[in-house]
Parts: sequence; structure tokens; C-alpha cells
Amino acid sequence: MRKDRVSVATETRRRRILVLVLIVTFTFSLGSVVMAQTSKSTAVKNIVVVHGAFADGSGWEGVHTILTKDGYTVTIVQNPLISLEGDVAATKRAIANLSGPVILVGHSYGGAVITEAGSDRKVVGLVYVAAFAPDKGESVSSMIADLQPGAPQPPILPPQDGYLFLEGRNFRLHSPPT
Repeated sequence: MRKDRVSVATETRRRRILVLVLIVTFTFSLGSVVMAQTSKSTAVKNIVVVHGAFADGSGWEGVHTILTKDGYTVTIVQNPLISLEGDVAATKRAIANLSGPVILVGHSYGGAVITEAGSDRKVVGLVYVAAFAPDKGESVSSMIADLQPGAPQPPILPPQDGYLFLEGRNFRLHSPPT
């Protein structure tokens, strides 16, 4: 029972730290970005979060709850994860449904999505949380193709019929504690 309480406390602490990092990032990065793209400083209250591949938006629920309580409008995009173009289109639909300036937040593969969707005129800033940040013409595949020796190798298999798969032997099934 004590171990469960420690796990919950650790998870709560981890989420609070993540939210603090996001807020600090927004605070320090928005001033110059907003000023550079608009004639007057505008408070940004719209945040669109894009999850990584092999995941869904539910992992951002804690961040959504905290930022919503602080008065932000938070949209978590549920990427279809069929193609980069489809994920960018889903993100652009989320942006279109908001009025006012928008901050895009991307995690992992979501960084590649926000890089592409960031060209929307409503977007005033991009936040990469442990995410890919490709340059123009660069893809996630090209970014991981030539990793330095000793760098962790992602368990992504070569595409099959246009889909990516994870290498199954790198994962274990875990049973919940009894």
C-alpha cells in the first residue's frame, strides 16, 4: 500500500514539474514571438497539444486539467497517425476551431507535426517537449537514420505498406500490482 502512495506522489510531482516547465517555457518564449508577429502584445490563451506516435492524447490529461483551471483553452489533438499530412490536417482543424492566437505544443513525433502546422497565421509559438524539431525538408526518418554510435536506437521497424511498427521484442507485458 505504501508503494502505491509513493508511486502516486511521484507521478503527481512529475506532472507538476512538467506543467511548470511548460508554463516557464511559454512565459519566456512568448514575449518576443508575440511581439515579432503582432503589432501589439496579445495574451495567448489557446494551447494546442499534439501527442507523439504510438500514443494518444490521454497522457496530457493532467496538463490539460491544470492549464484549464488557470484559464487557458487547451485542445489535445487526437492524431489519426496514418500519415504526417493527416496529422497536420487534424492539428490545423483544431487551430481553426479556436479564436485568437495559438501556441502549439508537440511531444516526440508531435514536434514534426507542429513544425508543419506552425505555418498557420494564428500560431504565435511552438513548444517542443522532448520532441523532433525537423528543419525544412527534413523528416523524422532522416533524423533517426544516422544516429551517432552509442545513441539509443528507436525500436521503429522499416515502413510496411506505408505504416510504421515497433519492434515487439523490446516490450514486455506488465501485470498490475496485486
